[in-house]
Amino acid sequence: MTEDKIPQDAIDSIAKHINERTNKSHNIPTVGNDSNPETPQIFEIVPFDEIDKATWKVYALDGSINSHSFYNGVSIGLYRGGYVCYQLGKQLRMNDLSDPIILGKAYTPTNILVITREHLEAIYDELFELEPVKKLIEFLDAKREDIFSYPKEAVCQSLATLLGFCQEAIEWSLIYEISTRPEIKAGDFILADGDLRSEQIKQAYLIKLGKFIHGKKISFMGITKNSPIKMELSYTLRQIDTYLQDKLKPKYPFNEKDPKRQKLCCWFEVPDSVLSAAYSGTMFPRKALTGGRGVGLFFAARLDYVEKLQNYDWVVADVNIFDAIPGIEEKELKLDMKKMGEIFYELTRLTQEHYILGYPYPLVEAHNFVTLKSGFKDEVINRVKHSMYMNQQMDHVDIENMFLDIHSRF
Repeated sequence: MTEDKIPQDAIDSIAKHINERTNKSHNIPTVGNDSNPETPQIFEIVPFDEIDKATWKVYALDGSINSHSFYNGVSIGLYRGGYVCYQLGKQLRMNDLSDPIILGKAYTPTNILVITREHLEAIYDELFELEPVKKLIEFLDAKREDIFSYPKEAVCQSLATLLGFCQEAIEWSLIYEISTRPEIKAGDFILADGDLRSEQIKQAYLIKLGKFIHGKKISFMGITKNSPIKMELSYTLRQIDTYLQDKLKPKYPFNEKDPKRQKLCCWFEVPDSVLSAAYSGTMFPRKALTGGRGVGLFFAARLDYVEKLQNYDWVVADVNIFDAIPGIEEKELKLDMKKMGEIFYELTRLTQEHYILGYPYPLVEAHNFVTLKSGFKDEVINRVKHSMYMNQQMDHVDIENMFLDIHSRF
């Protein structure tokens, strides 16, 4: 079916759905209440000339997958996880390499070829031989089948399912690795891309990890600009943005005297009604230590301002529930407003980079460091071809035919 054959009714239904979702009001006021965390908590951004003066370190991690299948049943599947660290505005070395450019630490498997089911299982088995994964399982002190939601047989049903599993497992393993690094101290931050929920790891074990990190007084959260919560809150975010910029900013008692640097930020806890609408029919949004899939509490936060791009500058932050509600184990559900205010204020030190306003730049750097772009895939293919020719003495034509992408020829 060509693009012009798509029924107009289908196009119109998409537009109608988006319009309805982005104009839905959840009755969240634009004027905040200091005692109600589900209303905007407004504050002035950290002064630009002070953003690199904090001594705490921020670790940012990410994972990536890439795969490609060729016409003759040969596939390559790659996953990768890694992290970077910044302090005083400078990147710190996390590895023992002598490379002057690569300062982050990353893990990439050696099993990437997939022709048979056994190759999928080899990728799965290798994952559990990686040092951070072994250490996470040792910390959780449980059998593999108790920690993970699905057995090996189910995970290895397809390459896509397997790679998704590997990415989640390595990312959570890196969170634990970072939290046990010798130089990490109370007051440091660990930022993950996304949220603190998992389809692959059972909630009880995420809770154990979250409690451990909280006990070390390390702030731990997932942050994303891509979330169904943002679509659900589109109308609300527009209303808050308009209020902050047009009504509050002209009369706000800024400490910053330069009008160009006067910026208002805010945060609020995402109400249950929004979570239910955004994640309809799932346990994903449940904010509890049981009956859900995560260890986080969702917040919407505006940590900088992009002129004429309302909504763009908002992020969804999934904060370690033990940081947000320290008495949750005793069923004392009061939010630690002071702690949350401190966390979001400090995060504005990371969100004033010109190329990605409103989003922590260490996460951008972690993404760039880890992401398996198409160029990486091409490099792998070319190196495999070279090895087959030089080391295995295979015929050049046979090699090219093996890696032929038949769809690119038509």
